[in-house]
Amino acid sequence: MPLSEHEQRLLEQIERALIDDDPKFASTVRSTDLRTRAKRKVRLSAVLVVLGLALLIGGAVTQTVALGVFGFLVMFAGGGYAVINYKHLSGVGDIRGADKTTASAPARKQRKVPLKSRLEERFRRRYDE
Repeated sequence: MPLSEHEQRLLEQIERALIDDDPKFASTVRSTDLRTRAKRKVRLSAVLVVLGLALLIGGAVTQTVALGVFGFLVMFAGGGYAVINYKHLSGVGDIRGADKTTASAPARKQRKVPLKSRLEERFRRRYDE
């Protein structure tokens, strides 16, 4: 949701006050961009995927099983690393329902029910319907 004009002015005033009070801290915060780091990590993971693919193909050509397996593992790790960092880059949160994300941590701990009990309860609800 975009900020209103009033909120934008307040934010700019806070930024100016921060720069005036502590310019070193402000420059550090300004230079540290999480999206830039995430982009760099996504690029690194793409390189890992390509390197793993090359190792996998090299293992197939030389008929070395260990090299092929290692190439697959590198490729898999690079893909997983890319997915994790792409979530940070795009700002995608959990895909859970709204009722679970709004609950506080203590409320979630209180609701913690063993898996067996939850499955039995689901079965009973389905059977009753």
